[in-house]
Amino acid sequence: MKDTGEKITGLVLEIQRMSTEDGPGIRTTVFLKGCPLKCLWCHNPESINRSPQIQWLSSVCIGCGRCIEACGTGALLRGEDGIVIDREKCIACGACTEACPSGAIELMGKRWGVKELADELVKDEAYFRQSGGGVTISGGEVTLQHEFSAALLRELKERGISTAIDTCGLCAGEVLESLLPHTDTVLFDLKVADPELHRKYTGTSNERIHENIIMITEYMKDHILPRELWVRTPLIPGLTATDENIREIGKFIKEKLNGRISRWELCTFNNLCRDKYLRLGIEWSLAETPLLTSEESESLYRAALDSGVLPSVIKLTGSTRVEKNAGPETAGSNKKKGRTPVC
Repeated sequence: MKDTGEKITGLVLEIQRMSTEDGPGIRTTVFLKGCPLKCLWCHNPESINRSPQIQWLSSVCIGCGRCIEACGTGALLRGEDGIVIDREKCIACGACTEACPSGAIELMGKRWGVKELADELVKDEAYFRQSGGGVTISGGEVTLQHEFSAALLRELKERGISTAIDTCGLCAGEVLESLLPHTDTVLFDLKVADPELHRKYTGTSNERIHENIIMITEYMKDHILPRELWVRTPLIPGLTATDENIREIGKFIKEKLNGRISRWELCTFNNLCRDKYLRLGIEWSLAETPLLTSEESESLYRAALDSGVLPSVIKLTGSTRVEKNAGPETAGSNKKKGRTPVC
């Protein structure tokens, strides 16, 4: 990804500061646009598309109509419930976002240069030093913009910043390997053990994913970096959250990853992203799916223990359902801006 001046740039969805979800310590996470998977449970649907997009935030809209006037393609209309976006006409030029006085129209996706972005990220260096944190490049998928990601990781390491990448592992092995020399911690998703179920739930088989995580463990034997490999598994009710799936992933970890992982994180499902799907005009099949109960999540944790993976590396994270007589089952409000934490 290069601009006309041959300067490497990346399409960034968001920079999220003070994160404790994306690696060791306090971190600043760079979320890139674009993902090769289409997970049924995706909690950041705005990161899947590889191009900029706009979204309308009803809670801050003042109804002035300036965005409609500014749109040169006729993609914005006034509907019964507010602004309607015709996504076939929208070219994400950003004219509407510039015209909006309240910030109700948001452009998701901004191009950054490597040094420009590094300058922004090192502003948080004091937090990194005190907590053992650093910068995580996430997504979307970090390897889809691998030239930019590698250049940014290299620049951050030269400035003394600890780095991490968060990957689904679906890419050419050499692409992933190009990021490893500049990465302290790799966060790697193992979602579904069965290849056909993986294809059903994410759109592709897991064969390449398994090959790549094995490659990382082999690479770590002969290189200083990466120092740590974390595996993360989302616990999605009715899909990945089965004892059989967790035991099979644990079996793979034990037999194939040569004791190289330092953390296996079981991330419980949450439904904080429902409003994101609404703003993007996408129907989410899991919108009414309840959270796991504490008993269900503990059962999955025990399945992980039964798989033979060292108990010291297994971590159960996230919210569980509070049984109440009234009110919808939810993990909380989604009015706060930011990427939704999930594996």
